[in-house]
Amino acid sequence: MPPSVNGKPEGREIVASASVAPGDLQRHIGIWGATLLVIGNVIGSSIFLVSGTMLEKIPSASLLILSWVVGGVLILAGALTYAEMAVMYPRSGGLYIFLREAYGPLLAFLFGWACLLVILTGGIAAIAIGFAEYFSYFFPWLSSSHVLFAIPIAHHVLLFTANKITAVTAILLLGAVNYVSARSSNRLNAVLTVAKVLGIVSLPLLAIFWGRAHPNWIPIVPSGTTRLGASFGVATIGVLWAYDGWQYVPFAAGEIRDPQKNIPKALTLGVLLVVAIYVIVNIAYVYALSFEEMRGVVRVGEKAATVMAGAGAGRFLSVTVLTSAFGCCAAWMLVCARVFFAMARDGAFLKSVGSIHPKYGTPNVAVALTTFWAVLFAFSGSYEQVYTYVVFGGLLFGVLGGAAVFVLRYRRPEIPRVYRAWGYPIIPAVFILGLGALLVNTLFEKPVESLAGLALIALGLPAYFYWRQKRI
Repeated sequence: MPPSVNGKPEGREIVASASVAPGDLQRHIGIWGATLLVIGNVIGSSIFLVSGTMLEKIPSASLLILSWVVGGVLILAGALTYAEMAVMYPRSGGLYIFLREAYGPLLAFLFGWACLLVILTGGIAAIAIGFAEYFSYFFPWLSSSHVLFAIPIAHHVLLFTANKITAVTAILLLGAVNYVSARSSNRLNAVLTVAKVLGIVSLPLLAIFWGRAHPNWIPIVPSGTTRLGASFGVATIGVLWAYDGWQYVPFAAGEIRDPQKNIPKALTLGVLLVVAIYVIVNIAYVYALSFEEMRGVVRVGEKAATVMAGAGAGRFLSVTVLTSAFGCCAAWMLVCARVFFAMARDGAFLKSVGSIHPKYGTPNVAVALTTFWAVLFAFSGSYEQVYTYVVFGGLLFGVLGGAAVFVLRYRRPEIPRVYRAWGYPIIPAVFILGLGALLVNTLFEKPVESLAGLALIALGLPAYFYWRQKRI
């Protein structure tokens, strides 16, 4: 007899999970909506922000492009791997469900806990801070350089800057939209995703017609370079943060129509489009700016557009970034609450978080919790600090999630697999080893942020045993 979950045999649960039962979320997302959700979850403000800071770690434009290609290969391998498990368990919860089925409830709970404390809510906050960074282009008073007040804490000073007002406002607005209508949230994501992709295409077009066309392609490994591997790994943290979000689409699997067909197609097509966009945009940067002009620049997208076609192009790109970041934040808000919803439905969290609003049909309490915690995170730190916390926690559970496909092949051979991971076992192994190497490198190169992330995750242990005791 297959293992049971919530008293139902696993095999029968899989068959039933693709339909809508009373009290479940409605399946309102089609193939194009799911594909746009992949793109919308990934493309935010990072593609316009991280390339300049990456060049502080790596010594050539060639390595910059290579890092985006390597990151793209890794996430494509991950998408092909996760698609198999998403089809096996087409319910809201995504990676939380995969970890629970492969390793048991403790690890799944710690992932959900990490999503609440660091990974997803911190990701929403980081995207919102990126949105605020570009918003200040039009309203300089709301920039990160304008300190409203400071609070001394031990040997540190907590700064409250004006840009955090913008970030918090964006989070609250999107939280309200998600609270009243999941359909409206998905439509908003679709519209914003199409708009931002059209805007992003302007960069390579500018490079073709107004670029300098003389990029300084320094050899991939310049002479005299030391600790290249470690530096490349740290720079790739920014790449993976920019690609982050593709793996969260299965979190909304319970709202995707015909998930057995649509989830693998949406993941694969969405990831391929994102990788192509990111690589082409970075090539456009290199055609517009020299290595020294890019190095250390935060708003590198705006600078590249301005250099190529004047201040008007810079302003247009800033509007594109605002649209892109706002749309990405909207997509993350939509999927984030589904993790906490799934945990509550499992009895591993507050029961009220698993409720569905009687009028709006949304996981309203989960949405409110997500919004509240993301707001706290937006007040807590800088853009780079937040995304380092997020990426380290995401890498850790990403490795475990990739390995789950091997565990489930061994432990659950009887479950029907309509879709099987392409290139198994090589492609999943590439994903696991690549993320594992970056995880170790991040731990050594960013020990404070990494250990802080681990400490926050470890705080979930007493919480888990508390909820387990309540269930008993």
